[in-house]
Amino acid sequence: MKRYSKGARGERELLNFLYSKGYSVMRAAGSGVNSLGPDIIAFKEGTGLAFECKAWNKTSISIEAEKIEKLKQWESNTRMHTFIAWRMNGSGWFFISLDEMNRTTEYYTVTRRNALSINRKVDDILGIR
Repeated sequence: MKRYSKGARGERELLNFLYSKGYSVMRAAGSGVNSLGPDIIAFKEGTGLAFECKAWNKTSISIEAEKIEKLKQWESNTRMHTFIAWRMNGSGWFFISLDEMNRTTEYYTVTRRNALSINRKVDDILGIR
C-alpha cells in the first residue's frame, strides 16, 4: 500500500500544481488500478494534456507495453499531448513523451539518465499548444 499512497500523493501534487497555473484538472477514477487512460488530464484554453504519473526513486521505470499502447491510442483519439510524468526524489518532475520510451518485449522503459537528458520540466510542457 505504501507505493500506492506515494503515487496518489504525487498525482495530487501535480494536479494541484496544474490547477494553480489555471488549468482545469481531473484525476481519473481508478487511477493506478485500471489501464484505460491516463492518471491526470488537464485543460486550458483549448489545449489538453494527459499524464501517467510515476513517483519512483529508481534508476529506471518500466510500464507494461499494453498500458503504453492504450495511452498511445488515447493520445491519438483525443489529440492530447500525453506524457509519463516521473517525479524523482530531490529533482522534481520530468516529462517523457510516449515515443521517447524504449520498447522491450513486455515493457516500455526509460532510464533516469535518459529522462535527465531529455530534461523536459513542467515549464516546458505548460507552453505546449
